[in-house]
Amino acid sequence: MTAAPPPVVQTSAPALRRVLAQAGFETKMILRNGEQLLITLILPVFVLVGLTRSSVIEIGTAGATRIDFFAPGVIALAVMSTSFTSQAIATAFDRRNGVLRLLATTPLGRGGLLAGKVLGVLAVEVVQVVVIGAVALGLGWHPVATGAAVAVVGILLGTAAFTALALLLAGTLRAEGVLALANLVLVLLAVAGGIVVPASRLPGALAHLALLLPSGALGECLRGALMHGTLPIASVIVLVAWTAAFAWGAGRLFRWL
Repeated sequence: MTAAPPPVVQTSAPALRRVLAQAGFETKMILRNGEQLLITLILPVFVLVGLTRSSVIEIGTAGATRIDFFAPGVIALAVMSTSFTSQAIATAFDRRNGVLRLLATTPLGRGGLLAGKVLGVLAVEVVQVVVIGAVALGLGWHPVATGAAVAVVGILLGTAAFTALALLLAGTLRAEGVLALANLVLVLLAVAGGIVVPASRLPGALAHLALLLPSGALGECLRGALMHGTLPIASVIVLVAWTAAFAWGAGRLFRWL
């Protein structure tokens, strides 16, 4: 009499593999979505070319070329568009459709899901920096050679702050509200938030306010890194403070359904 084969035991993949698989999925979803691709890649490149090749906007560059002056701010805009706008919209609609609650009950878990989202954002930002940097170099950009590593620190700080804000909005507001609000905030911060145009070039009290916003702090960090090879300590403190505040709010208020 032949013994029955032992039952097959289903085991879940290791935690790191699950997180990386989710990160890959998140990255593909952003890069394959036409609307999000417009926000994350096409719009920043359009802004970069427009600011450096058009004289419609006259701004003092303190002796720097227009491309050297504007390229760091455009990279900062791209980081904000991915870590905030795209992530807020995608997460809000996943929440409305029940995807978040479903994934949270799988072996991936809530922590793995959030880690996958963050890694997906960082992967898209790598693509953005490569594409925008290549276009900027083609336009004559000459960043400080020692500023690349410093800029990575600024990008990570900005990503943390804006991803926390994205989760706060996506976890508390209706999806349609997040769609409208996230795009509105992106436009306002791009125009008057000190991210593309330095806060010092903004009029009146807006110049002081922009330095206290996460957008202005991120812009100052990347300009300091890529133009001078240093990070402004005040801007680093602002980003850390906003990250802590947004993360605390998201942790307290985020609803999975």
